[in-house]
Amino acid sequence: MDFLFFLNVVSAFLLTGIIWTIQIVHYPSFYYIDKQLFVNFHQFHEYRISIIVMPLMFIELISSIALYINDMSNITFALNLIIVGLIWCSTFFIQVPIHNILSQKKDNKMIKKLVNTNWIRTFLWSIRMLLIIDEIIA
Repeated sequence: MDFLFFLNVVSAFLLTGIIWTIQIVHYPSFYYIDKQLFVNFHQFHEYRISIIVMPLMFIELISSIALYINDMSNITFALNLIIVGLIWCSTFFIQVPIHNILSQKKDNKMIKKLVNTNWIRTFLWSIRMLLIIDEIIA
């Protein structure tokens, strides 16, 4: 397994595990944070999760682009790159604006929207991991 593919595999598995934890445990817990403490809690969440997720997302993006460029005939690498692009679009056009609202105040409607729209990324990262598993087996 070459190094680029290894990085892509590691990022797929780690980000899939992280997103499922966020989706099932962490985002729903936002409802239970006291309104007075919510902004501080949310700032803490944003900062700490970014330390973990952003480097992995950059590794995922760079390795996905490189794998596709190195083997454009590989349909798995093409689909992988498309999925990564969709994850980035969902993150920066849907979830980040919701987080921006939540960074100002607790809003249960926005929390619900965050939980509901985050299924997009949860689904996409899960599919990406399955594609990578298929590529490993092949």
